[in-house]
Amino acid sequence: MKLTGARIVIEVLLEQGVDTIFGYPGGTVLNIYDELYKASDKIKHYVSAHEQGAAHAADGYARATGKTGVVMATSGPGATNLVTGIATAYLDSTPLIAITGNVATPLIGRDSFQEVDIAGVTMPVTKHNYIVKDVNKLADVIREAFIIANSGRPGPVLIDIPKDVQLATCEFEYKKKEVKKREYKNGSEAFQNALELILKSKRPFIYAGGGVVISNATKELEEFSELIDAPIGTSMMGLTAVDSANPRFLGMTGMHGKFAASKAMFSSDLIVAVGTRFSDRATGNKLEFCNGRKVIHIDIDPAEIGKNIPAYVALVGDVKDMLKKLNKNLTKQHNPKWMTEIESLKASPDACLDMDKSRLNPQSIIESVNKHAPKSAIIATDVGQHQMWTAQYYKFSKPRTFITSGGLGTMGFGLGAAIGACVGTGERVVLFTSDGGFHMNMNEMATAVSYNLPITVVVLNNNALGMVRQWQTLFFEKRYSNTTLNRKTDYVALAKAFGADGKKVCDMNMLDQAIKWAFEQKGPIVIETAIDCDEKVLPMIPPNGTINDIILKG
Repeated sequence: MKLTGARIVIEVLLEQGVDTIFGYPGGTVLNIYDELYKASDKIKHYVSAHEQGAAHAADGYARATGKTGVVMATSGPGATNLVTGIATAYLDSTPLIAITGNVATPLIGRDSFQEVDIAGVTMPVTKHNYIVKDVNKLADVIREAFIIANSGRPGPVLIDIPKDVQLATCEFEYKKKEVKKREYKNGSEAFQNALELILKSKRPFIYAGGGVVISNATKELEEFSELIDAPIGTSMMGLTAVDSANPRFLGMTGMHGKFAASKAMFSSDLIVAVGTRFSDRATGNKLEFCNGRKVIHIDIDPAEIGKNIPAYVALVGDVKDMLKKLNKNLTKQHNPKWMTEIESLKASPDACLDMDKSRLNPQSIIESVNKHAPKSAIIATDVGQHQMWTAQYYKFSKPRTFITSGGLGTMGFGLGAAIGACVGTGERVVLFTSDGGFHMNMNEMATAVSYNLPITVVVLNNNALGMVRQWQTLFFEKRYSNTTLNRKTDYVALAKAFGADGKKVCDMNMLDQAIKWAFEQKGPIVIETAIDCDEKVLPMIPPNGTINDIILKG
């Protein structure tokens, strides 16, 4: 049958199982939006307040559901407004399809109205991108884009479709959704070496990253930790890979990781790194990090092996498959001295840096939310101190319930991502944010209200750019250059102006009541909490530092 390019876009999206799209219409995608209107009984489209918010929503949708997020925007500024969201997805390995319109092919390169080379702009932050100039190739390009976005290490793919290609017609044939799984060939020697290292180790440590969450390998990871008798620490992206109640789980490691987790990692003789890239925030001083311990690195992306930390043994492939194979060939190990030391670390005063619970502070706020939130709730954050406090204090029990920007560290990510996660799962979403992060994209409150989404926004307001201020305090002799905000925003009035509701919490007596009230409401709620501008995220290992440089007191 003959279809227009615009109709082909919709038909192939349906073919790929897409039922949700985030975006913002405009001139060069009007034909696609017209076809989307005709298919509105099959695909639900969510209009954001800004294209960046739509990109973050598609990202949050993908992270929370495991499906591919889809975002659509017009050419020019519509397309460029997606870039931060695409880059965020790229750094955190989120499967995302970004569809943009462009001016007609004869007008490309002539500085036409709202023309931009979005393929060129996004080339460094996509797995692949396309400019489709032939309608006959359109369907297969979209199909291939979904395969690329989901195969190997997931990531974003951009498809730029000029206006005349959307209007052109060609023969179209339906095809079944194709799923390709790359086979990785690890020699038997590599597996044997890994097994031998594990058997010889007396102080093994498992370092789990976001790859464990992406590959749904929680069960295999927990079995592996039991078999090798090892504690588990995670990167920030690896949080939710293991139930926080698991006795082997020590928490997040790295710059703002838990003391016991970071100390155990530095004290180990073997690190088994699973689905993680060893970022600078995780390792600190790389030479010291490698000193005295060997690394088994398991990752689906061969480019990550040895990029930051040398690997003694590399196992390339899906971490779920790799762990299954290791578990099948392992016998139960016992490291009683090591596990006794781990228990001692967990009980150490340095591992229990509780804030003063008699006053309103980040820990008390997060723990109150943790107490009152539904067990199925999804937690999203923006970026900064509140993000680290959430990673430290919130008790996660299920995979894919922590939605945060790790690699790019995108302030303004949270509200769009919370919207996407809420749409994708239907669950209550809590967004922990700050006065700095919330002001970046608070326009998406309009989106949350328009769709009456159950999103609770908790603003930790310290009237400052808290994390930058913390660095200025510790490393810049308290020269607070442009980090004292003192915004005059009335968050409760703001929430009501958007059509939501809210409360302001100034002391502990108000906290539980306000949080409990928030979860009794059906739509979006904003809770502003007042915290001190000099609250610090501790512990902290300084940049390029080691566990010996750890800062435990403000």
